[in-house]
Amino acid sequence: MGFKKLLASMGAGGASVETELSESNVVPGGVVQGEVRVQGGSVSQRIQGLSVGLQARVESEGHDGEEIKQNIEFTKQQIGGAFEVQPEAVHVVQFGLEIPWETPVTAIDGQQLRGMNIGVITELDIARALDSGDLDPVNVHPLPAQQAILDAFIHLGFRFKSADMERGHLRGTRQRLPFYQEIEFHAPQQYRGLNQVELSFVADDREMDVVLEMDKKPGLFSEGSDSFRAFTVALNDFQATDWPGYLNQWLAEVGGRRNWL
Repeated sequence: MGFKKLLASMGAGGASVETELSESNVVPGGVVQGEVRVQGGSVSQRIQGLSVGLQARVESEGHDGEEIKQNIEFTKQQIGGAFEVQPEAVHVVQFGLEIPWETPVTAIDGQQLRGMNIGVITELDIARALDSGDLDPVNVHPLPAQQAILDAFIHLGFRFKSADMERGHLRGTRQRLPFYQEIEFHAPQQYRGLNQVELSFVADDREMDVVLEMDKKPGLFSEGSDSFRAFTVALNDFQATDWPGYLNQWLAEVGGRRNWL
């Protein structure tokens, strides 16, 4: 029995963990419901703790200046205290994991955004060892206020290009997470001075900051440049605004014509 316990402490024949989500579709500020099933191994084991969290695959700058991908766990929740799991027994724990308001959008109009990898990660704490389960993907859909902004871009003729999550901070926003999302659009013909526009949302439970980075085309005697605009939208009071008209004012000002001089 002592040898089996030694093997279990090394991960051989020990308890394993599996998570099942009852609903994988959620919005920022919502809750993901699910259950964790701890399967006992060949010997009884003392489980010190059990937690679930959200993990994102984020771009960051390495020491050599090149972009690297990094897993960041950006929220974590303990679910229950210590317990003993018997050999071959199954211990089930229900949970509800709150989704931070800043969580990036991973799906728009039912379509998964390429490169947006966010999921629930489960950790089992066993006597000075940590066993992480697989990543269970979640689909984060836009809040109604975010959807209104996205719909306005589509109405104005912008085409979705890509999305990514970058480590860093957007200055002047309410950002608390160590990373932010950029949703990139190709500019339509009427904004002939623009290459593309990058859109970022930073929300809390009352309102959100909307940040636009507009990439201007170069002129005959000038290089291309970036122009930034930011504004705040109340989550419960956004319907009264004509968003295509509002956005067009800024977009036309910056990209209505190319700067040839």
